Amino acid sequence: MSELIFVYGALRKGASNDWRMKQGRWLGPAEVAGTLVKIDWYPGLVLGEGGTVKGEVYEVGPDLLRELDEFEGIGVSGVGDEGNGEYQRIRVEVSLDGKPQEVWIYEWLKGVEGFSVVTSGDWLKQEES
Repeated sequence: MSELIFVYGALRKGASNDWRMKQGRWLGPAEVAGTLVKIDWYPGLVLGEGGTVKGEVYEVGPDLLRELDEFEGIGVSGVGDEGNGEYQRIRVEVSLDGKPQEVWIYEWLKGVEGFSVVTSGDWLKQEES
């Protein structure tokens, strides 16, 4: 059974880990309400913090979803945080082609305080404040 997932950082086309998405089917650009912060060479997304974060939606199979969970430090169940304490995978609504779509997303759990905000909301543009 396939799932939809929204990626917003190193997994996007043209980013450092886009090769991980080759087994998925790209469905198009999307956006979600939230704030994007720069953690290190990768970002974190805090949902509902007043901005818009740009990303892409992919259709992925269960094997790729497990690989992505491992890459993001999520435990075997994928839901909730059992790994590194940085992300959880949850279902949210994003805008895909201007229409609402429910997808999985990796949410950053450590907030925005102490991190640089990517004001454009686009990891590939990385204008920080």
